[in-house]
Amino acid sequence: SNAAKTHKKYIIGGSIPEETYENDTRKLYNTCLVFDTDGNVIGKYRKMHLFDINIPNKMVFYESETLSAGSDLCMVNIEGVTKNAFKIGIAICYDIRFSELAEIYRQNNCSLLVYPAAFNTTTGPLHWRLLQRARATDNQLFVASCSPARNHHSKGYPVYGHSIITDPWGQVLNELDENTNILVQEIDLDSVDQVRASIPIWKQKRHDMYSQIKSKL
Repeated sequence: SNAAKTHKKYIIGGSIPEETYENDTRKLYNTCLVFDTDGNVIGKYRKMHLFDINIPNKMVFYESETLSAGSDLCMVNIEGVTKNAFKIGIAICYDIRFSELAEIYRQNNCSLLVYPAAFNTTTGPLHWRLLQRARATDNQLFVASCSPARNHHSKGYPVYGHSIITDPWGQVLNELDENTNILVQEIDLDSVDQVRASIPIWKQKRHDMYSQIKSKL
């Protein structure tokens, strides 16, 4: 909050454990806060899809043993940065695997999806870049992901790193490696409308047919 207010910048603050009590029951959420240029909280997202995986001999992790799943979206309007205001959708890490969530943000006219994340060195090389390009291409918007750097001396969770920004064509505009660094990238938000007009897949979706086909299966 202080950094946003001091520097007059919008800040999407990664994710932190949030402790709450609901009906006298203690719960922990993986939560991302968004601050405006006055330091006010203008958005809060609780990770919706928990990271429970078991890849034999490589990676076992059950986030649900500690955390509870969120159930609300987070969309924020960004004003005063560009000529026209634009909308950002927030999700966290494992959420990127679920195309339905990104599609809801697209339906609500988001131009950029931001995923604070920490993929590991098992799934990262396989899917990290692929998933961001897929979400950007499917929804014709920008996708930005911010990852911690890898601690090469740690025996704990092996973070993959590789913060990335991808454009609405699915092209990776910039990518870091696993080391500590800062990614700065100028983006053209007008390209969102240009891509959507060039390949108007949202007008061409056959929702009238999908439900009928599904009901017959």
